[in-house]
Amino acid sequence: MKLFLYVGAVMLMCDAINGLFLPELGRGRQRISTRGLSWYQRGRRVERPTHRVIDPNEDCFLMTSDEGEIFFKSPSDEPVVCGIYMIADPDQRIQVTFNYLDVPCENGGLVAWVDGWELNGQVWPADAWDDDRVVESCDRRPPHKLVARQNAALIQYRVPARGKGFAITVRHLKNPRPCNVMMFGSEGIFTLRNHGATGNCSLITIAPASVRILDLNVGQAVKTHSLLDLETGTISQCKKRGLRDYVDIGGAGGLDHTKMEVYDSVCGLDSKEARRPLLIACEDTVVRLVSSGRFHNSVTLAFNPLAAEDIEHADLICGMDAMNEVPDI
Repeated sequence: MKLFLYVGAVMLMCDAINGLFLPELGRGRQRISTRGLSWYQRGRRVERPTHRVIDPNEDCFLMTSDEGEIFFKSPSDEPVVCGIYMIADPDQRIQVTFNYLDVPCENGGLVAWVDGWELNGQVWPADAWDDDRVVESCDRRPPHKLVARQNAALIQYRVPARGKGFAITVRHLKNPRPCNVMMFGSEGIFTLRNHGATGNCSLITIAPASVRILDLNVGQAVKTHSLLDLETGTISQCKKRGLRDYVDIGGAGGLDHTKMEVYDSVCGLDSKEARRPLLIACEDTVVRLVSSGRFHNSVTLAFNPLAAEDIEHADLICGMDAMNEVPDI
């Protein structure tokens, strides 16, 4: 059953790639179209290579969790858009070095580094998006190493010149303070922390999942906290109560978790494991920690795949509100 759900999640995510585009191209350049490309024909998971030559017929959309060298040479003059989706462990960051780049700018040749992931026009992590997270290149390679802020990054490329291409080296670096984390699949335990900083952190799993809170300390432990912290238990609907520090638990139909559907926003101090998990039947399961900067917030969560028989009884089924809306006549 786990295998079935895992494959189903991959298919859902990969369906969205047909809308792939380089984010900058919308501003004054021709938008890239990938119409006609199919993930099922061109994309597959990589089996731990340290040296790989991309076969465009097999790996146009390549997902890899491995370090090593990756080479690409265009087999034709067709303006096909492809991508290398990189993911590392939650406590790591992606580093990419371009060893060489021979992609002529003529005819729209372009290679772009994206600090995060982009699918179907949506970027992750959306909370911290800025133009510095994209580096475009053609004719000459970026002169420095490119390091992502989190454990996921992307190389998008279009090389409409036979025999031209590029080579990169992928490395995984230790990240002592992970904030935004992507989990491929839906099983594991992870702690989100703000380390006393202002801002939002998020954890996204590319699959429906059950989410159980194991430990909660949000909006309670002040930076100058006393020796004794009294447990409040888990408080629900914290955002509606006007509290500035809380954890949103819900899901989304794409990578932009700022558009997530929220089942509950919780806060408080609670060292006891939740009595039951929340069942999230969405394309992506999202937990978002919102912090004012006044507290050292943390939440520890356990994720498990959502069983098919539990979908009907899920706490949140994404898209149901839209389906239930009555159109104006």
